[in-house]
Amino acid sequence: MDILQAIILAIIEGITEFLPVSSTGHMIVASSFFGIAHDDFTKLFTIVIQLGTILSVVVLYFKRFFQSLDFYYKLFVAFLPAVFFGLLLNDFIDGLLENPITVAVSLIIGGFILLKVDDWFGGHDDGTEISYLTALKIGLFQCLAMIPGVSRSGASIAGGMTQKLSRTTAAEFSFFLAIPTMLGATVKKSYDYYKAGFELTQDQTYLLIIGNVVGFIVAMIAIKSFIGFLQKHGFKLFGYYRIIAGAIILIIHFFVKPLIII
Repeated sequence: MDILQAIILAIIEGITEFLPVSSTGHMIVASSFFGIAHDDFTKLFTIVIQLGTILSVVVLYFKRFFQSLDFYYKLFVAFLPAVFFGLLLNDFIDGLLENPITVAVSLIIGGFILLKVDDWFGGHDDGTEISYLTALKIGLFQCLAMIPGVSRSGASIAGGMTQKLSRTTAAEFSFFLAIPTMLGATVKKSYDYYKAGFELTQDQTYLLIIGNVVGFIVAMIAIKSFIGFLQKHGFKLFGYYRIIAGAIILIIHFFVKPLIII
């Protein structure tokens, strides 16, 4: 991985992490185009730069983190399913992370769901309280994003809307839930990387720093834009985007250039 590839991947991560379009899916496709999808450092990089996007949530919603302990208890409850299924399905998930076809199919299916999610579950106001049971259900929905292309934010936001949360409330809870989820994934992947005997070079350390800084800046802009857009327009544009993106990936893979590097 060179510095230009690192910056491009970080921009993709910053834009897509909190949008319902699957950051993991976009990163897999981009790294496949670059020919670095199978590289161990690339896999570490795509996880660790999520720390920068996590920090953007902390900065933007700084005052919200001084709520009651009940707020953190609910986040913990919502986080638990990811811990359980992440550890249980770790090897299976790693196998999927190199397959753009899985990404494409997931993008298309998720796109059709986003076209209808407002009709199915929209129209709720912001007064709905997030209970512990609601938090747990949102956490279970989030686990669907272990399939590349599903979208962590999309699954958790849709999960919140099924529990009668408004789009905005569901999206903001999804942002908060991203912090323990992505932090846990970063720690786990870093530990696996270290346990396997890999050591970061000085250049790789610099790439991780650059990736986190770029991801932080871009994610700040993306979150602000997304909330405003979501309040006015809902999810349909993201649904159309996912369907088109998934179709393009399939066309490129089967008729132009195979994206799976063996």
